Amino acid sequence: MGQIKWRKWNRLIHRDLGYLCVGLTVIYAVSGLAVNHVRDWNPNYRVTELRGNVGPIDADNPRSPEVVEGILLCLGRDPGYRDTFRRDEATLEIFIDGGTVAVDLPTGEVVLELVKDRRVLKEANFLHLNLARGLWTYIADIYAVALLVLAITGLFVIKGKKGITGRGAWLTATGAVLPVIFLWLYL
Repeated sequence: MGQIKWRKWNRLIHRDLGYLCVGLTVIYAVSGLAVNHVRDWNPNYRVTELRGNVGPIDADNPRSPEVVEGILLCLGRDPGYRDTFRRDEATLEIFIDGGTVAVDLPTGEVVLELVKDRRVLKEANFLHLNLARGLWTYIADIYAVALLVLAITGLFVIKGKKGITGRGAWLTATGAVLPVIFLWLYL
């Protein structure tokens, strides 16, 4: 029996598993960048805010269909709406398909917010955050184990001073210590 060539098997596993993980890695990386900056923007939806004025609304019942449809027509919108809500005495909110209309009744100032999905990115975030649950949880778990195997096999792909016994040791240690330093500073 010949000696098992572990380095050869290590490279084969690392290479083929790497190819299998490319698609998921791209999805998780792009989604991760988007979700990391959730304080700066909404990674799932594009919100457009438009302002206008429909004139003061002096009606006994500003939620009546006639008043609401008149406001929407004045804005050049379809008069169909889902519901209305009085946030306070001076503000009427109208819920339309794809957004909301907030009307300051005494002044007629209007803020129209239109919401559209960020196609592809919304779906990537859905998977990344495991909102699908069920079967996707197992796929995500298998992917996480595959990344762990990639990390370990990657340590042994290159021999010598550029590998784990040389420069690779320093880089590996730096990667392991970085989160610890951050947590120490943050907490």
